[in-house]
Amino acid sequence: MKKIFVFSLSLLICLASTSIEAQSKRKKNKKAKTEAAKPPEEKKEGKIKPYNKVITKAAISDEGLFKTHQVGDAYFFEIPMDYLGIDMLLVSRLAKLPADLGGGYINAGTKTGTRLITWERFQDKILIKEKSYNAVAEDNLPINISVKQNNYEPTLHAFDISAFNADSTAVVIDVTKFYATDVKAISGLSSKLRSTYKVKNLDASRSFINSVKSFPKNIEVVQDMTYNAAEPPAFKSAESISIQMNQSMILLPENPMQRRFADERVGWFTFDQIDYGSEALKSKTNTYIRKWRMEPKDPEAYARGELVEPIKPIVYYLDPATPEKLRKYIKEGVELWQKPFEKAGFKNAIIAKYPPTKEEDPDFSPEDIRYSVIRYVASTTRNASGPSVSDPRTGEIIESDIIWYHNHLRSYRNRYLIETGAANPAARTLDTSEEDAGEMMKMVIAHEVGHTLGLPHNMIASYSYPVESYRNGAFTQENGIAATIMDYARYNYIAQPGDENIRFIRKLGPYDNYAINWGYRVIPNADTPEKERITLDGWIVEKAGDPRYAFGKQSSRFDPRAQTEDIGNDAIKASDYALKNLKYVMAHLPQWTSDVTNNYEDLEELYGELLGAWRRYVGHVATNVGGVYENFIKPNQAGTPYQAVPKSIQKASIQWLHKNAFNTPNWLVEKELLTDIDYEGYITRLGAYQKRFLDGILSPETLNRIIDHETINSQNYSALALLQDVRYGIWMEAKTTKKVDVYRRNLQRAYIDRMGFLITENSDVRALVRGELKILKGVLTNASNRATDTISKYHYKDCIEEINKILDPK
Repeated sequence: MKKIFVFSLSLLICLASTSIEAQSKRKKNKKAKTEAAKPPEEKKEGKIKPYNKVITKAAISDEGLFKTHQVGDAYFFEIPMDYLGIDMLLVSRLAKLPADLGGGYINAGTKTGTRLITWERFQDKILIKEKSYNAVAEDNLPINISVKQNNYEPTLHAFDISAFNADSTAVVIDVTKFYATDVKAISGLSSKLRSTYKVKNLDASRSFINSVKSFPKNIEVVQDMTYNAAEPPAFKSAESISIQMNQSMILLPENPMQRRFADERVGWFTFDQIDYGSEALKSKTNTYIRKWRMEPKDPEAYARGELVEPIKPIVYYLDPATPEKLRKYIKEGVELWQKPFEKAGFKNAIIAKYPPTKEEDPDFSPEDIRYSVIRYVASTTRNASGPSVSDPRTGEIIESDIIWYHNHLRSYRNRYLIETGAANPAARTLDTSEEDAGEMMKMVIAHEVGHTLGLPHNMIASYSYPVESYRNGAFTQENGIAATIMDYARYNYIAQPGDENIRFIRKLGPYDNYAINWGYRVIPNADTPEKERITLDGWIVEKAGDPRYAFGKQSSRFDPRAQTEDIGNDAIKASDYALKNLKYVMAHLPQWTSDVTNNYEDLEELYGELLGAWRRYVGHVATNVGGVYENFIKPNQAGTPYQAVPKSIQKASIQWLHKNAFNTPNWLVEKELLTDIDYEGYITRLGAYQKRFLDGILSPETLNRIIDHETINSQNYSALALLQDVRYGIWMEAKTTKKVDVYRRNLQRAYIDRMGFLITENSDVRALVRGELKILKGVLTNASNRATDTISKYHYKDCIEEINKILDPK
């Protein structure tokens, strides 16, 4: 009976240790746990064996977080009882993989899973339990019992206890099966990838544990896994996929970092916790930011306003695979963030280091969770990214890996030539100078570092500056082209030929200083998140009204100020300048490409990207139509959170679209260039872009949004006015005897198709569309009678037939 009571007490202690506060009680509970964990006498000769029968003299052992042992082909963890019930993070990461796995956006260093786990004892087993802090309540509140009951956590794996150490302060388990078999929770192949490549099973004969290394706060396990797959991404005839996984298990901080409340007026990556301990009539969702722990070495000097070093700076290591000539630019890109951290009171807060040699650090591995690494990936993908790993309890960023794909600079070279070539002689070449390419790379790295510091994209930042300022050399040199490096504003495409001393490449801006100070500055005497709020709110209110400190979500589809790849506070004027530059580049594109290389490969690639630039510039104006400004403000601030784009801007945008997108842009379809790069597809390619713009401004979402805001204020742009304005421009030729060219005929057919789609809407849109089509039918009847060329006459008659089908489907 006494033994049963002792075991029950042990189980209760393990369950109670799930809270953050339990971490600090670890040492106090050590003695109690040791006593409770003593193995029952009758089990010693059963499954649980004497220590020396399991960990033999042949064992290769490694001291660290857990003592690890290799005995032949078997691997064992010796887990101190003191670590049962303690929060840890299990991070699964690809170390090696076949080419094209996942279509090019999965690479060495990609995380495939992050789980908060605890090791717990149940009878004669040790369990890995996955935990969550999404739902919380204080331990001393009765509701905490219900939170645990209604958020029961899964068991990832159960291990038989193999042995206890000599004084029963640690338990030994065999982890071979966990790491050498196909455990889905830590696998590198998702269900989607398994389906895509028709994965049958893991081949145990070709799968094994490569290495197990234990360090003071983490354990690193490398697995080689080979799967039988009918359609692998590479080495097709082998019908196999081999990957190497790195499994990192790291002890989370015993003293959790103080959380900081998020505020939608300042952009941060965030996480939510549902607090059931709230005294309100419902649970409360608290949102906190994700950030690194940044604490001053000298708190007193910090409090006096002096710059001090942090106890633990943020350190990035360069990947050993990084080309030598690029290393200095990557290092500079990381350390650009030292200035914003100085605004938060810290010096030398973030540094980059070249990869250590084998002699300097024989254990260095980019997959080791102790190191934040800028990975250089041999891949044809043109991209870069900045993921990170954070403590789910507090949002503390533990580690991050920035991914740079080898071919990414090619994209930047192309856009540099296309977007700045008219005003920037240095861009008019396929061989971009090392200095310019290095500056581009430095700023891309800085952008990705910003993500790893906790900052999301801020797409409204480029709206901060007046369009004409982009033609001012002094202004661009000081301010760059957006108020933050976190906007997608890569180049100054507004500056015109003859403008002098222009900076064409982006840089950090005032918002970066502001956001880092807001997230990282230590607030004196504020020892809880609640006590910080007044100060944090005051910093926001202080900057309110200054567009340089505004935040705009990337996810916004309706705010024309928060768009990707745009610059300037007037999309119409900015795009006017941009198209002037594109016309110049279009006229000189063969001279800068095929005339130099004596082949058409680069000409074809750059023409395709030039079309993409034209599409972006037109799209920036199109977003004004049906647009709504989203202002992140509190009720005690002046203004309205949602305001329709002024009627005058929406009408002007429609007229601009008719002139620059819907009227055939003949300069884009220059026949000599087109016949040099392709044998067909000229009409289809441009028509697809035009249809995209037309469908966008005539979407149900756009029209219903306009109807909403017309109802709120009759002075706003109306859906009827929009439909009339679009009809007038699209069917301009129908009022004359002018021949309709093939591009316009395609566009007009696309218009009728779109109206046929809209007439199915169960709202005022249906009535408006029906009325417009009836008017158009009369216009086209007259036009077909007036037409002087056969193709236009046939086209009008065909359009009338299609309208009849829409108005009377029977």
